[in-house]
Amino acid sequence: MSQELGFGLDAADAENKVGSSRYQVIARKYRPQSFQDLVGQEHISQTLLNALRGDRLPQALLFTGVRGTGKTSTARILAKSLRCANAQDFVPCGTCRDCQDIATSRAIDVIEIDGASNNGVDAIRELRDTVGYMPSSGRYKIYIIDEVHMLSTAAFNALLKTLEEPPAHVVFVLATTEAQKIPNTILSRCQRFDFRRIPSRVIASHLQKIIDAENVQAESEAIWAIARQGDGSMRDAQSLLDQVITFSNLEITLSKVIEVLGLTDRQLVIDGLAALVQRDLSRALQVAESVGKSGVDPKLYAQDLLEEVRNLLMVRLCQDDPTRVVDLPDSEIQALQALAQEASNEDLHMLFDMSLKTVNDILRSPDPRLVLEMGLLRMAGSPRLAQLSEILASTNVSSSAARPKLTPSQTTPSPRASSPSAAPQAMPGPAPTAPSVASPSGEARKFSVDDFTKPAKPGGQKVNIAPPLHEPKAEAPQAESAPPTATVDDESTSDDPWHQFVHRVRKSNGLLGALLENTHIVEQSAEHLVVGVPKKVSIIFDKISDPENIKRVENFIETLWSKRLKVSVRMAEASGQVQTPKDQQTATKAERAKTIEQAIEQNPIVRNAKNVFKTQVKGIRDVE
Repeated sequence: MSQELGFGLDAADAENKVGSSRYQVIARKYRPQSFQDLVGQEHISQTLLNALRGDRLPQALLFTGVRGTGKTSTARILAKSLRCANAQDFVPCGTCRDCQDIATSRAIDVIEIDGASNNGVDAIRELRDTVGYMPSSGRYKIYIIDEVHMLSTAAFNALLKTLEEPPAHVVFVLATTEAQKIPNTILSRCQRFDFRRIPSRVIASHLQKIIDAENVQAESEAIWAIARQGDGSMRDAQSLLDQVITFSNLEITLSKVIEVLGLTDRQLVIDGLAALVQRDLSRALQVAESVGKSGVDPKLYAQDLLEEVRNLLMVRLCQDDPTRVVDLPDSEIQALQALAQEASNEDLHMLFDMSLKTVNDILRSPDPRLVLEMGLLRMAGSPRLAQLSEILASTNVSSSAARPKLTPSQTTPSPRASSPSAAPQAMPGPAPTAPSVASPSGEARKFSVDDFTKPAKPGGQKVNIAPPLHEPKAEAPQAESAPPTATVDDESTSDDPWHQFVHRVRKSNGLLGALLENTHIVEQSAEHLVVGVPKKVSIIFDKISDPENIKRVENFIETLWSKRLKVSVRMAEASGQVQTPKDQQTATKAERAKTIEQAIEQNPIVRNAKNVFKTQVKGIRDVE
């Protein structure tokens, strides 16, 4: 059956009898023999096969990728395809002398060099001296340099010229797991092929074929555990399978895999996740006890739980085809789909953050078991995250059921509530922003000051028009002649001529206007104007006293006031009702903030939120 799957035991392997059991050579026995046998690297096998068919194969190739993804095996397959005399459509026969010598690294014209042990410049110089000789047979001589990133700088420099202008009969194949360590001068002369990490689903399918070929009984969950532990490496997965087969005596079960490899029971991970999602403290405590009794590494369990929280969120978001984003068996995906109905996205995000914190705490803790237990109990006892609109809607539904219906006469506002003195007055300036509250439909609604204090008619009083959440919003009749609310800057609302002057100066010269905002008029005559600077801003006295700035102020006075005044500056405090433009602006903002806070406090939506959360409105400090 192994021949039907494209596998074959090399002749040298059969002769050498590596190991005492034939199951200890699975990785060597089921090594791919052609491009079609490469698992999970179809993009590379198809590219190389097309290059061979079109006679477009480059003379220098770079194979890079994580361990165990087929870099060296692909290099040998390429060498067989170039040198096999019996190859059909560049598919080597695997039985001729050249194929067997290449498979056992004994071919004279296929030279394999270990870059880790031959990383000096002398080895590369020897290669450079012999590369010009023709192959003993066939058309090509192939050099395979494994772990090429281990070469020294001098060795790379010696190899550079040979890679740039190699003889026509030579093909270089460089293999590495760390392409970033290779100089750019070498990379630019090679055609790069990136070997991808093999998905666990593909590894599990390939391991199942090997198990069937070896007549071994195995549970599907056990195969998935081995494939997941391979971490994208087919060679690592095959080595683990070899170890498990030897331990289990041809009958592989999930419990035996967990025992021999020291893994975490996936059911224990799912039980822990279910306890966190359902906020079941007793179940979480049982999971923590099971982890301690089973001897599972707390760090390993916490990392698996963190990954499972991520998988649960991905399954919830991609319900149509979860296999696109999670690499799990179908049975585990079904369990996660059932559990995803009991959690929200926000809740899973919070659990992920808490799980990540637990993993980080375990790494720094002298007793990881205690940290894991406390982390599980903390997550299982944490409050659920819910939408504010859902909480307010449920509260208003219950309150509206107990509230008696009011007649039209009862809903008429009292004279006290409708009097102008009771309603907050609108302040000039741009409309400030207020907090956004979720509406019963789930959409966030952003309120402004006009939602809380809106004039019913020009010059009239302002009434509260924000409806409670449980009642539909009634459309108020619009006044025919209601003009739009004008928004002006704070400085322009003052009747003080100096304040208005500073405001207009700032529009033309922002720096000079910012300096004059902290000043006030001390004396003024027909020909002279004295400007005072308070001691608290004495740092700007020298800047304002600068002759250039004084000249600019005099020019602005002549332009805006049509007067020729001589300006001087001195240190003086404001007296009486005199204020600097900056002081008036600060007072205006404070008054407006207080007015807005009072308006927000009176809104029914805010009152409902305060009743639910037992809190107060805070945070209104300044209004621009």
